Amino acid sequence: MTHPLRLGIAGLGTVGIGVVKIVRKHAAMLEARTGRPVEITAVCARSRGKNRDVDLSNYAWEDDPVALAKRDDVDCLVELMGGSDGPAKACVEAAIAAGKHVVTANKALLAHHGQELGEAAEAAGVMLRFEAAVAGGIPVIKALTEGLAGNEIDRVMGVMNGTCNYILTRMYDADLSYDVVFEEANQLGYLEADPNLDVGGIDAGHKLALLASIAFGTQVNFDAMELEGIQRIQIEDIEQAADMGYRIKLLGVAQMTGRGLEQRMSPCLVPATSPLGQLEGGTNMVVIEGDSIGQVVLRGPGAGEGPTASAVMGDVMDLARGLSIPTFGQPANTLRPVRGVKATKPAPYYIRMSLLDKPGALAKVAALLGEAGISINRMRQYGHDDTAAPVIIVTHKTTRDALDRALEGLEKTGVMAGAPVAIRIEEL
Repeated sequence: MTHPLRLGIAGLGTVGIGVVKIVRKHAAMLEARTGRPVEITAVCARSRGKNRDVDLSNYAWEDDPVALAKRDDVDCLVELMGGSDGPAKACVEAAIAAGKHVVTANKALLAHHGQELGEAAEAAGVMLRFEAAVAGGIPVIKALTEGLAGNEIDRVMGVMNGTCNYILTRMYDADLSYDVVFEEANQLGYLEADPNLDVGGIDAGHKLALLASIAFGTQVNFDAMELEGIQRIQIEDIEQAADMGYRIKLLGVAQMTGRGLEQRMSPCLVPATSPLGQLEGGTNMVVIEGDSIGQVVLRGPGAGEGPTASAVMGDVMDLARGLSIPTFGQPANTLRPVRGVKATKPAPYYIRMSLLDKPGALAKVAALLGEAGISINRMRQYGHDDTAAPVIIVTHKTTRDALDRALEGLEKTGVMAGAPVAIRIEEL
């Protein structure tokens, strides 16, 4: 009988239990497709007594994930605990040192330590796979490392955090404020324990950094990511964008420039008729542009038990088949360090500001923008009261540096009632 691929699962939350269910339900199918059995031999989680609605009695239990990683009856560690350091990092390192393959859904771990872990895995002759770490059930890692491997990638972009897309979609559909929808998402269990990982763009930024490394053959450089979350998006922004034919999305963009690697994760206005503009709810979408293929759009569920467990099992199946691919699509020691740079390509911007009810306030704004070389495409004032006048300005194409200088100057004019909000308009 062919030797089975024996799994040790560290972490029995939603995804871990999803993996258990797939291995049990589809045991015969998995063996038929890989040519060998896929079995779970041991598991690890913080609590043994928790009701997980699945029988785990046939599996050995370890309280320490490092001990799980070192077991003789484990060929592949499936790390589903999360966290960039601590037990997750320790057990992955232990597994690699013990000559075990690793499959993980841990985007934070790889965004911060992917280079060293990739080099260690390849030096040890084992695989480190992470399809489930990016965009849930969408096979985007496999698309970049395999299907599109013959392309020079020009740009990778997408919506990669389902919680943010849910919040922005719900605000639009129900005409609700950010605070109301944020609390709704929290009650539904959509937010991380630290909500800033979601709404602050950090979770999506981790994913984009991993895609950029594969796409451009560079070392993961999350620290150079430009990050801006959705916390300042208000219902009036949603409404004004819709009036202009746009939707607001937390959009990630990565592209190589002559100066270095541009990586940004920030709210953007995108055309309502575009695939990204039509993306609803918690769904993710990744757009890849290559020199031979042109544009490829991948869309699917970005989280959840089934989709994420499906991605984990895709990696497990490759290991069972004996497929060998470097962690980031090429040997980790050949990935080049790269300097992170800010976006320089001009784009139009949407600016929302509130002006104090003072004579000449609007003229000061227009003059200061003009001094920065920024021309106004359109301007709209709405909802004026006795103290402040909300104003929407859409600029012609300008650079973010010029806009930042102008915004800094605006805050010193004495006519602003609060900090302005500026959102890039991305013409896709």
